[in-house]
Amino acid sequence: MKRAGFVLLALSPFVVAALCFSAPGLSDPGDAAPPRAGRPSADGAGLDSPDKKELAQQIVASAENSTLDWPSAYAYIEDIGDGQGYTAGIIGFCTGTHDLLVLVEHYTKDHPGNGLARYLPALRAVDGTDSHEGLDPGFPAAWRTESRVPAFRTAQDTERDRVYFDPAVRLAKLDGLGTLGQFIYYDAMVMHGPGTGPTGFYGLRTRATAEVGTPAEGGSEKAYLARFLDIRRAAMKSRNAHRDTTRIDTAQRQFLNDGNLDLHTPLEWQVYGETYRVP
Repeated sequence: MKRAGFVLLALSPFVVAALCFSAPGLSDPGDAAPPRAGRPSADGAGLDSPDKKELAQQIVASAENSTLDWPSAYAYIEDIGDGQGYTAGIIGFCTGTHDLLVLVEHYTKDHPGNGLARYLPALRAVDGTDSHEGLDPGFPAAWRTESRVPAFRTAQDTERDRVYFDPAVRLAKLDGLGTLGQFIYYDAMVMHGPGTGPTGFYGLRTRATAEVGTPAEGGSEKAYLARFLDIRRAAMKSRNAHRDTTRIDTAQRQFLNDGNLDLHTPLEWQVYGETYRVP
């Protein structure tokens, strides 16, 4: 999986709280007055409808795990050498970026006897680093074993929605974006994290909205999304671990160029040279 680290600059207390995941959702402090709701899709379905959410998980999984079978990633765990320690689970929770720690803490609160609970001291110690101290050699195997437990899969779903999916979709709707725009925000939130720095999701959005008006502000949806993707692509190119931008170039950009603002199926796209199709 390929997620950029968080970049914490001088933040307001509200944003600090959001980045520490202490609130159920994340908001952009620049939205003092809520703009009009997002443009409804032709079929009335946004990304949070069941069918579109399933599609979103498939597209993300094609880039994160090279598969459309996104549930297979519940058990995924690997250090991909990006400086964030172990990356694991359906959305790339990382031992170095706090979200994996929060996931295990929340899960342990409800299921204290789980197989990951004994690693909590080590997870707290390595939080914010790429260290494996206290996690090797048993943590990866424990993660894979626990991922067979339905309650832990549900816990992963809950954290994905709370930290990434729900905030991204909510903000995209406030920006007047349809289903494709909501997905573009979600994928950026997954990969870049909810940071306000130059490679964090909120930082990318701040730059895009400063240059091109959102649909909620009366701007062109296609023009705004094209600029957001330009800015995101440059942010990816600035990081050695994320220089392959095909998840933008031959997937999201393709959907946008095709005018598929509602993410209608059938869809066909490429990531890392591999072709994926959803009928």
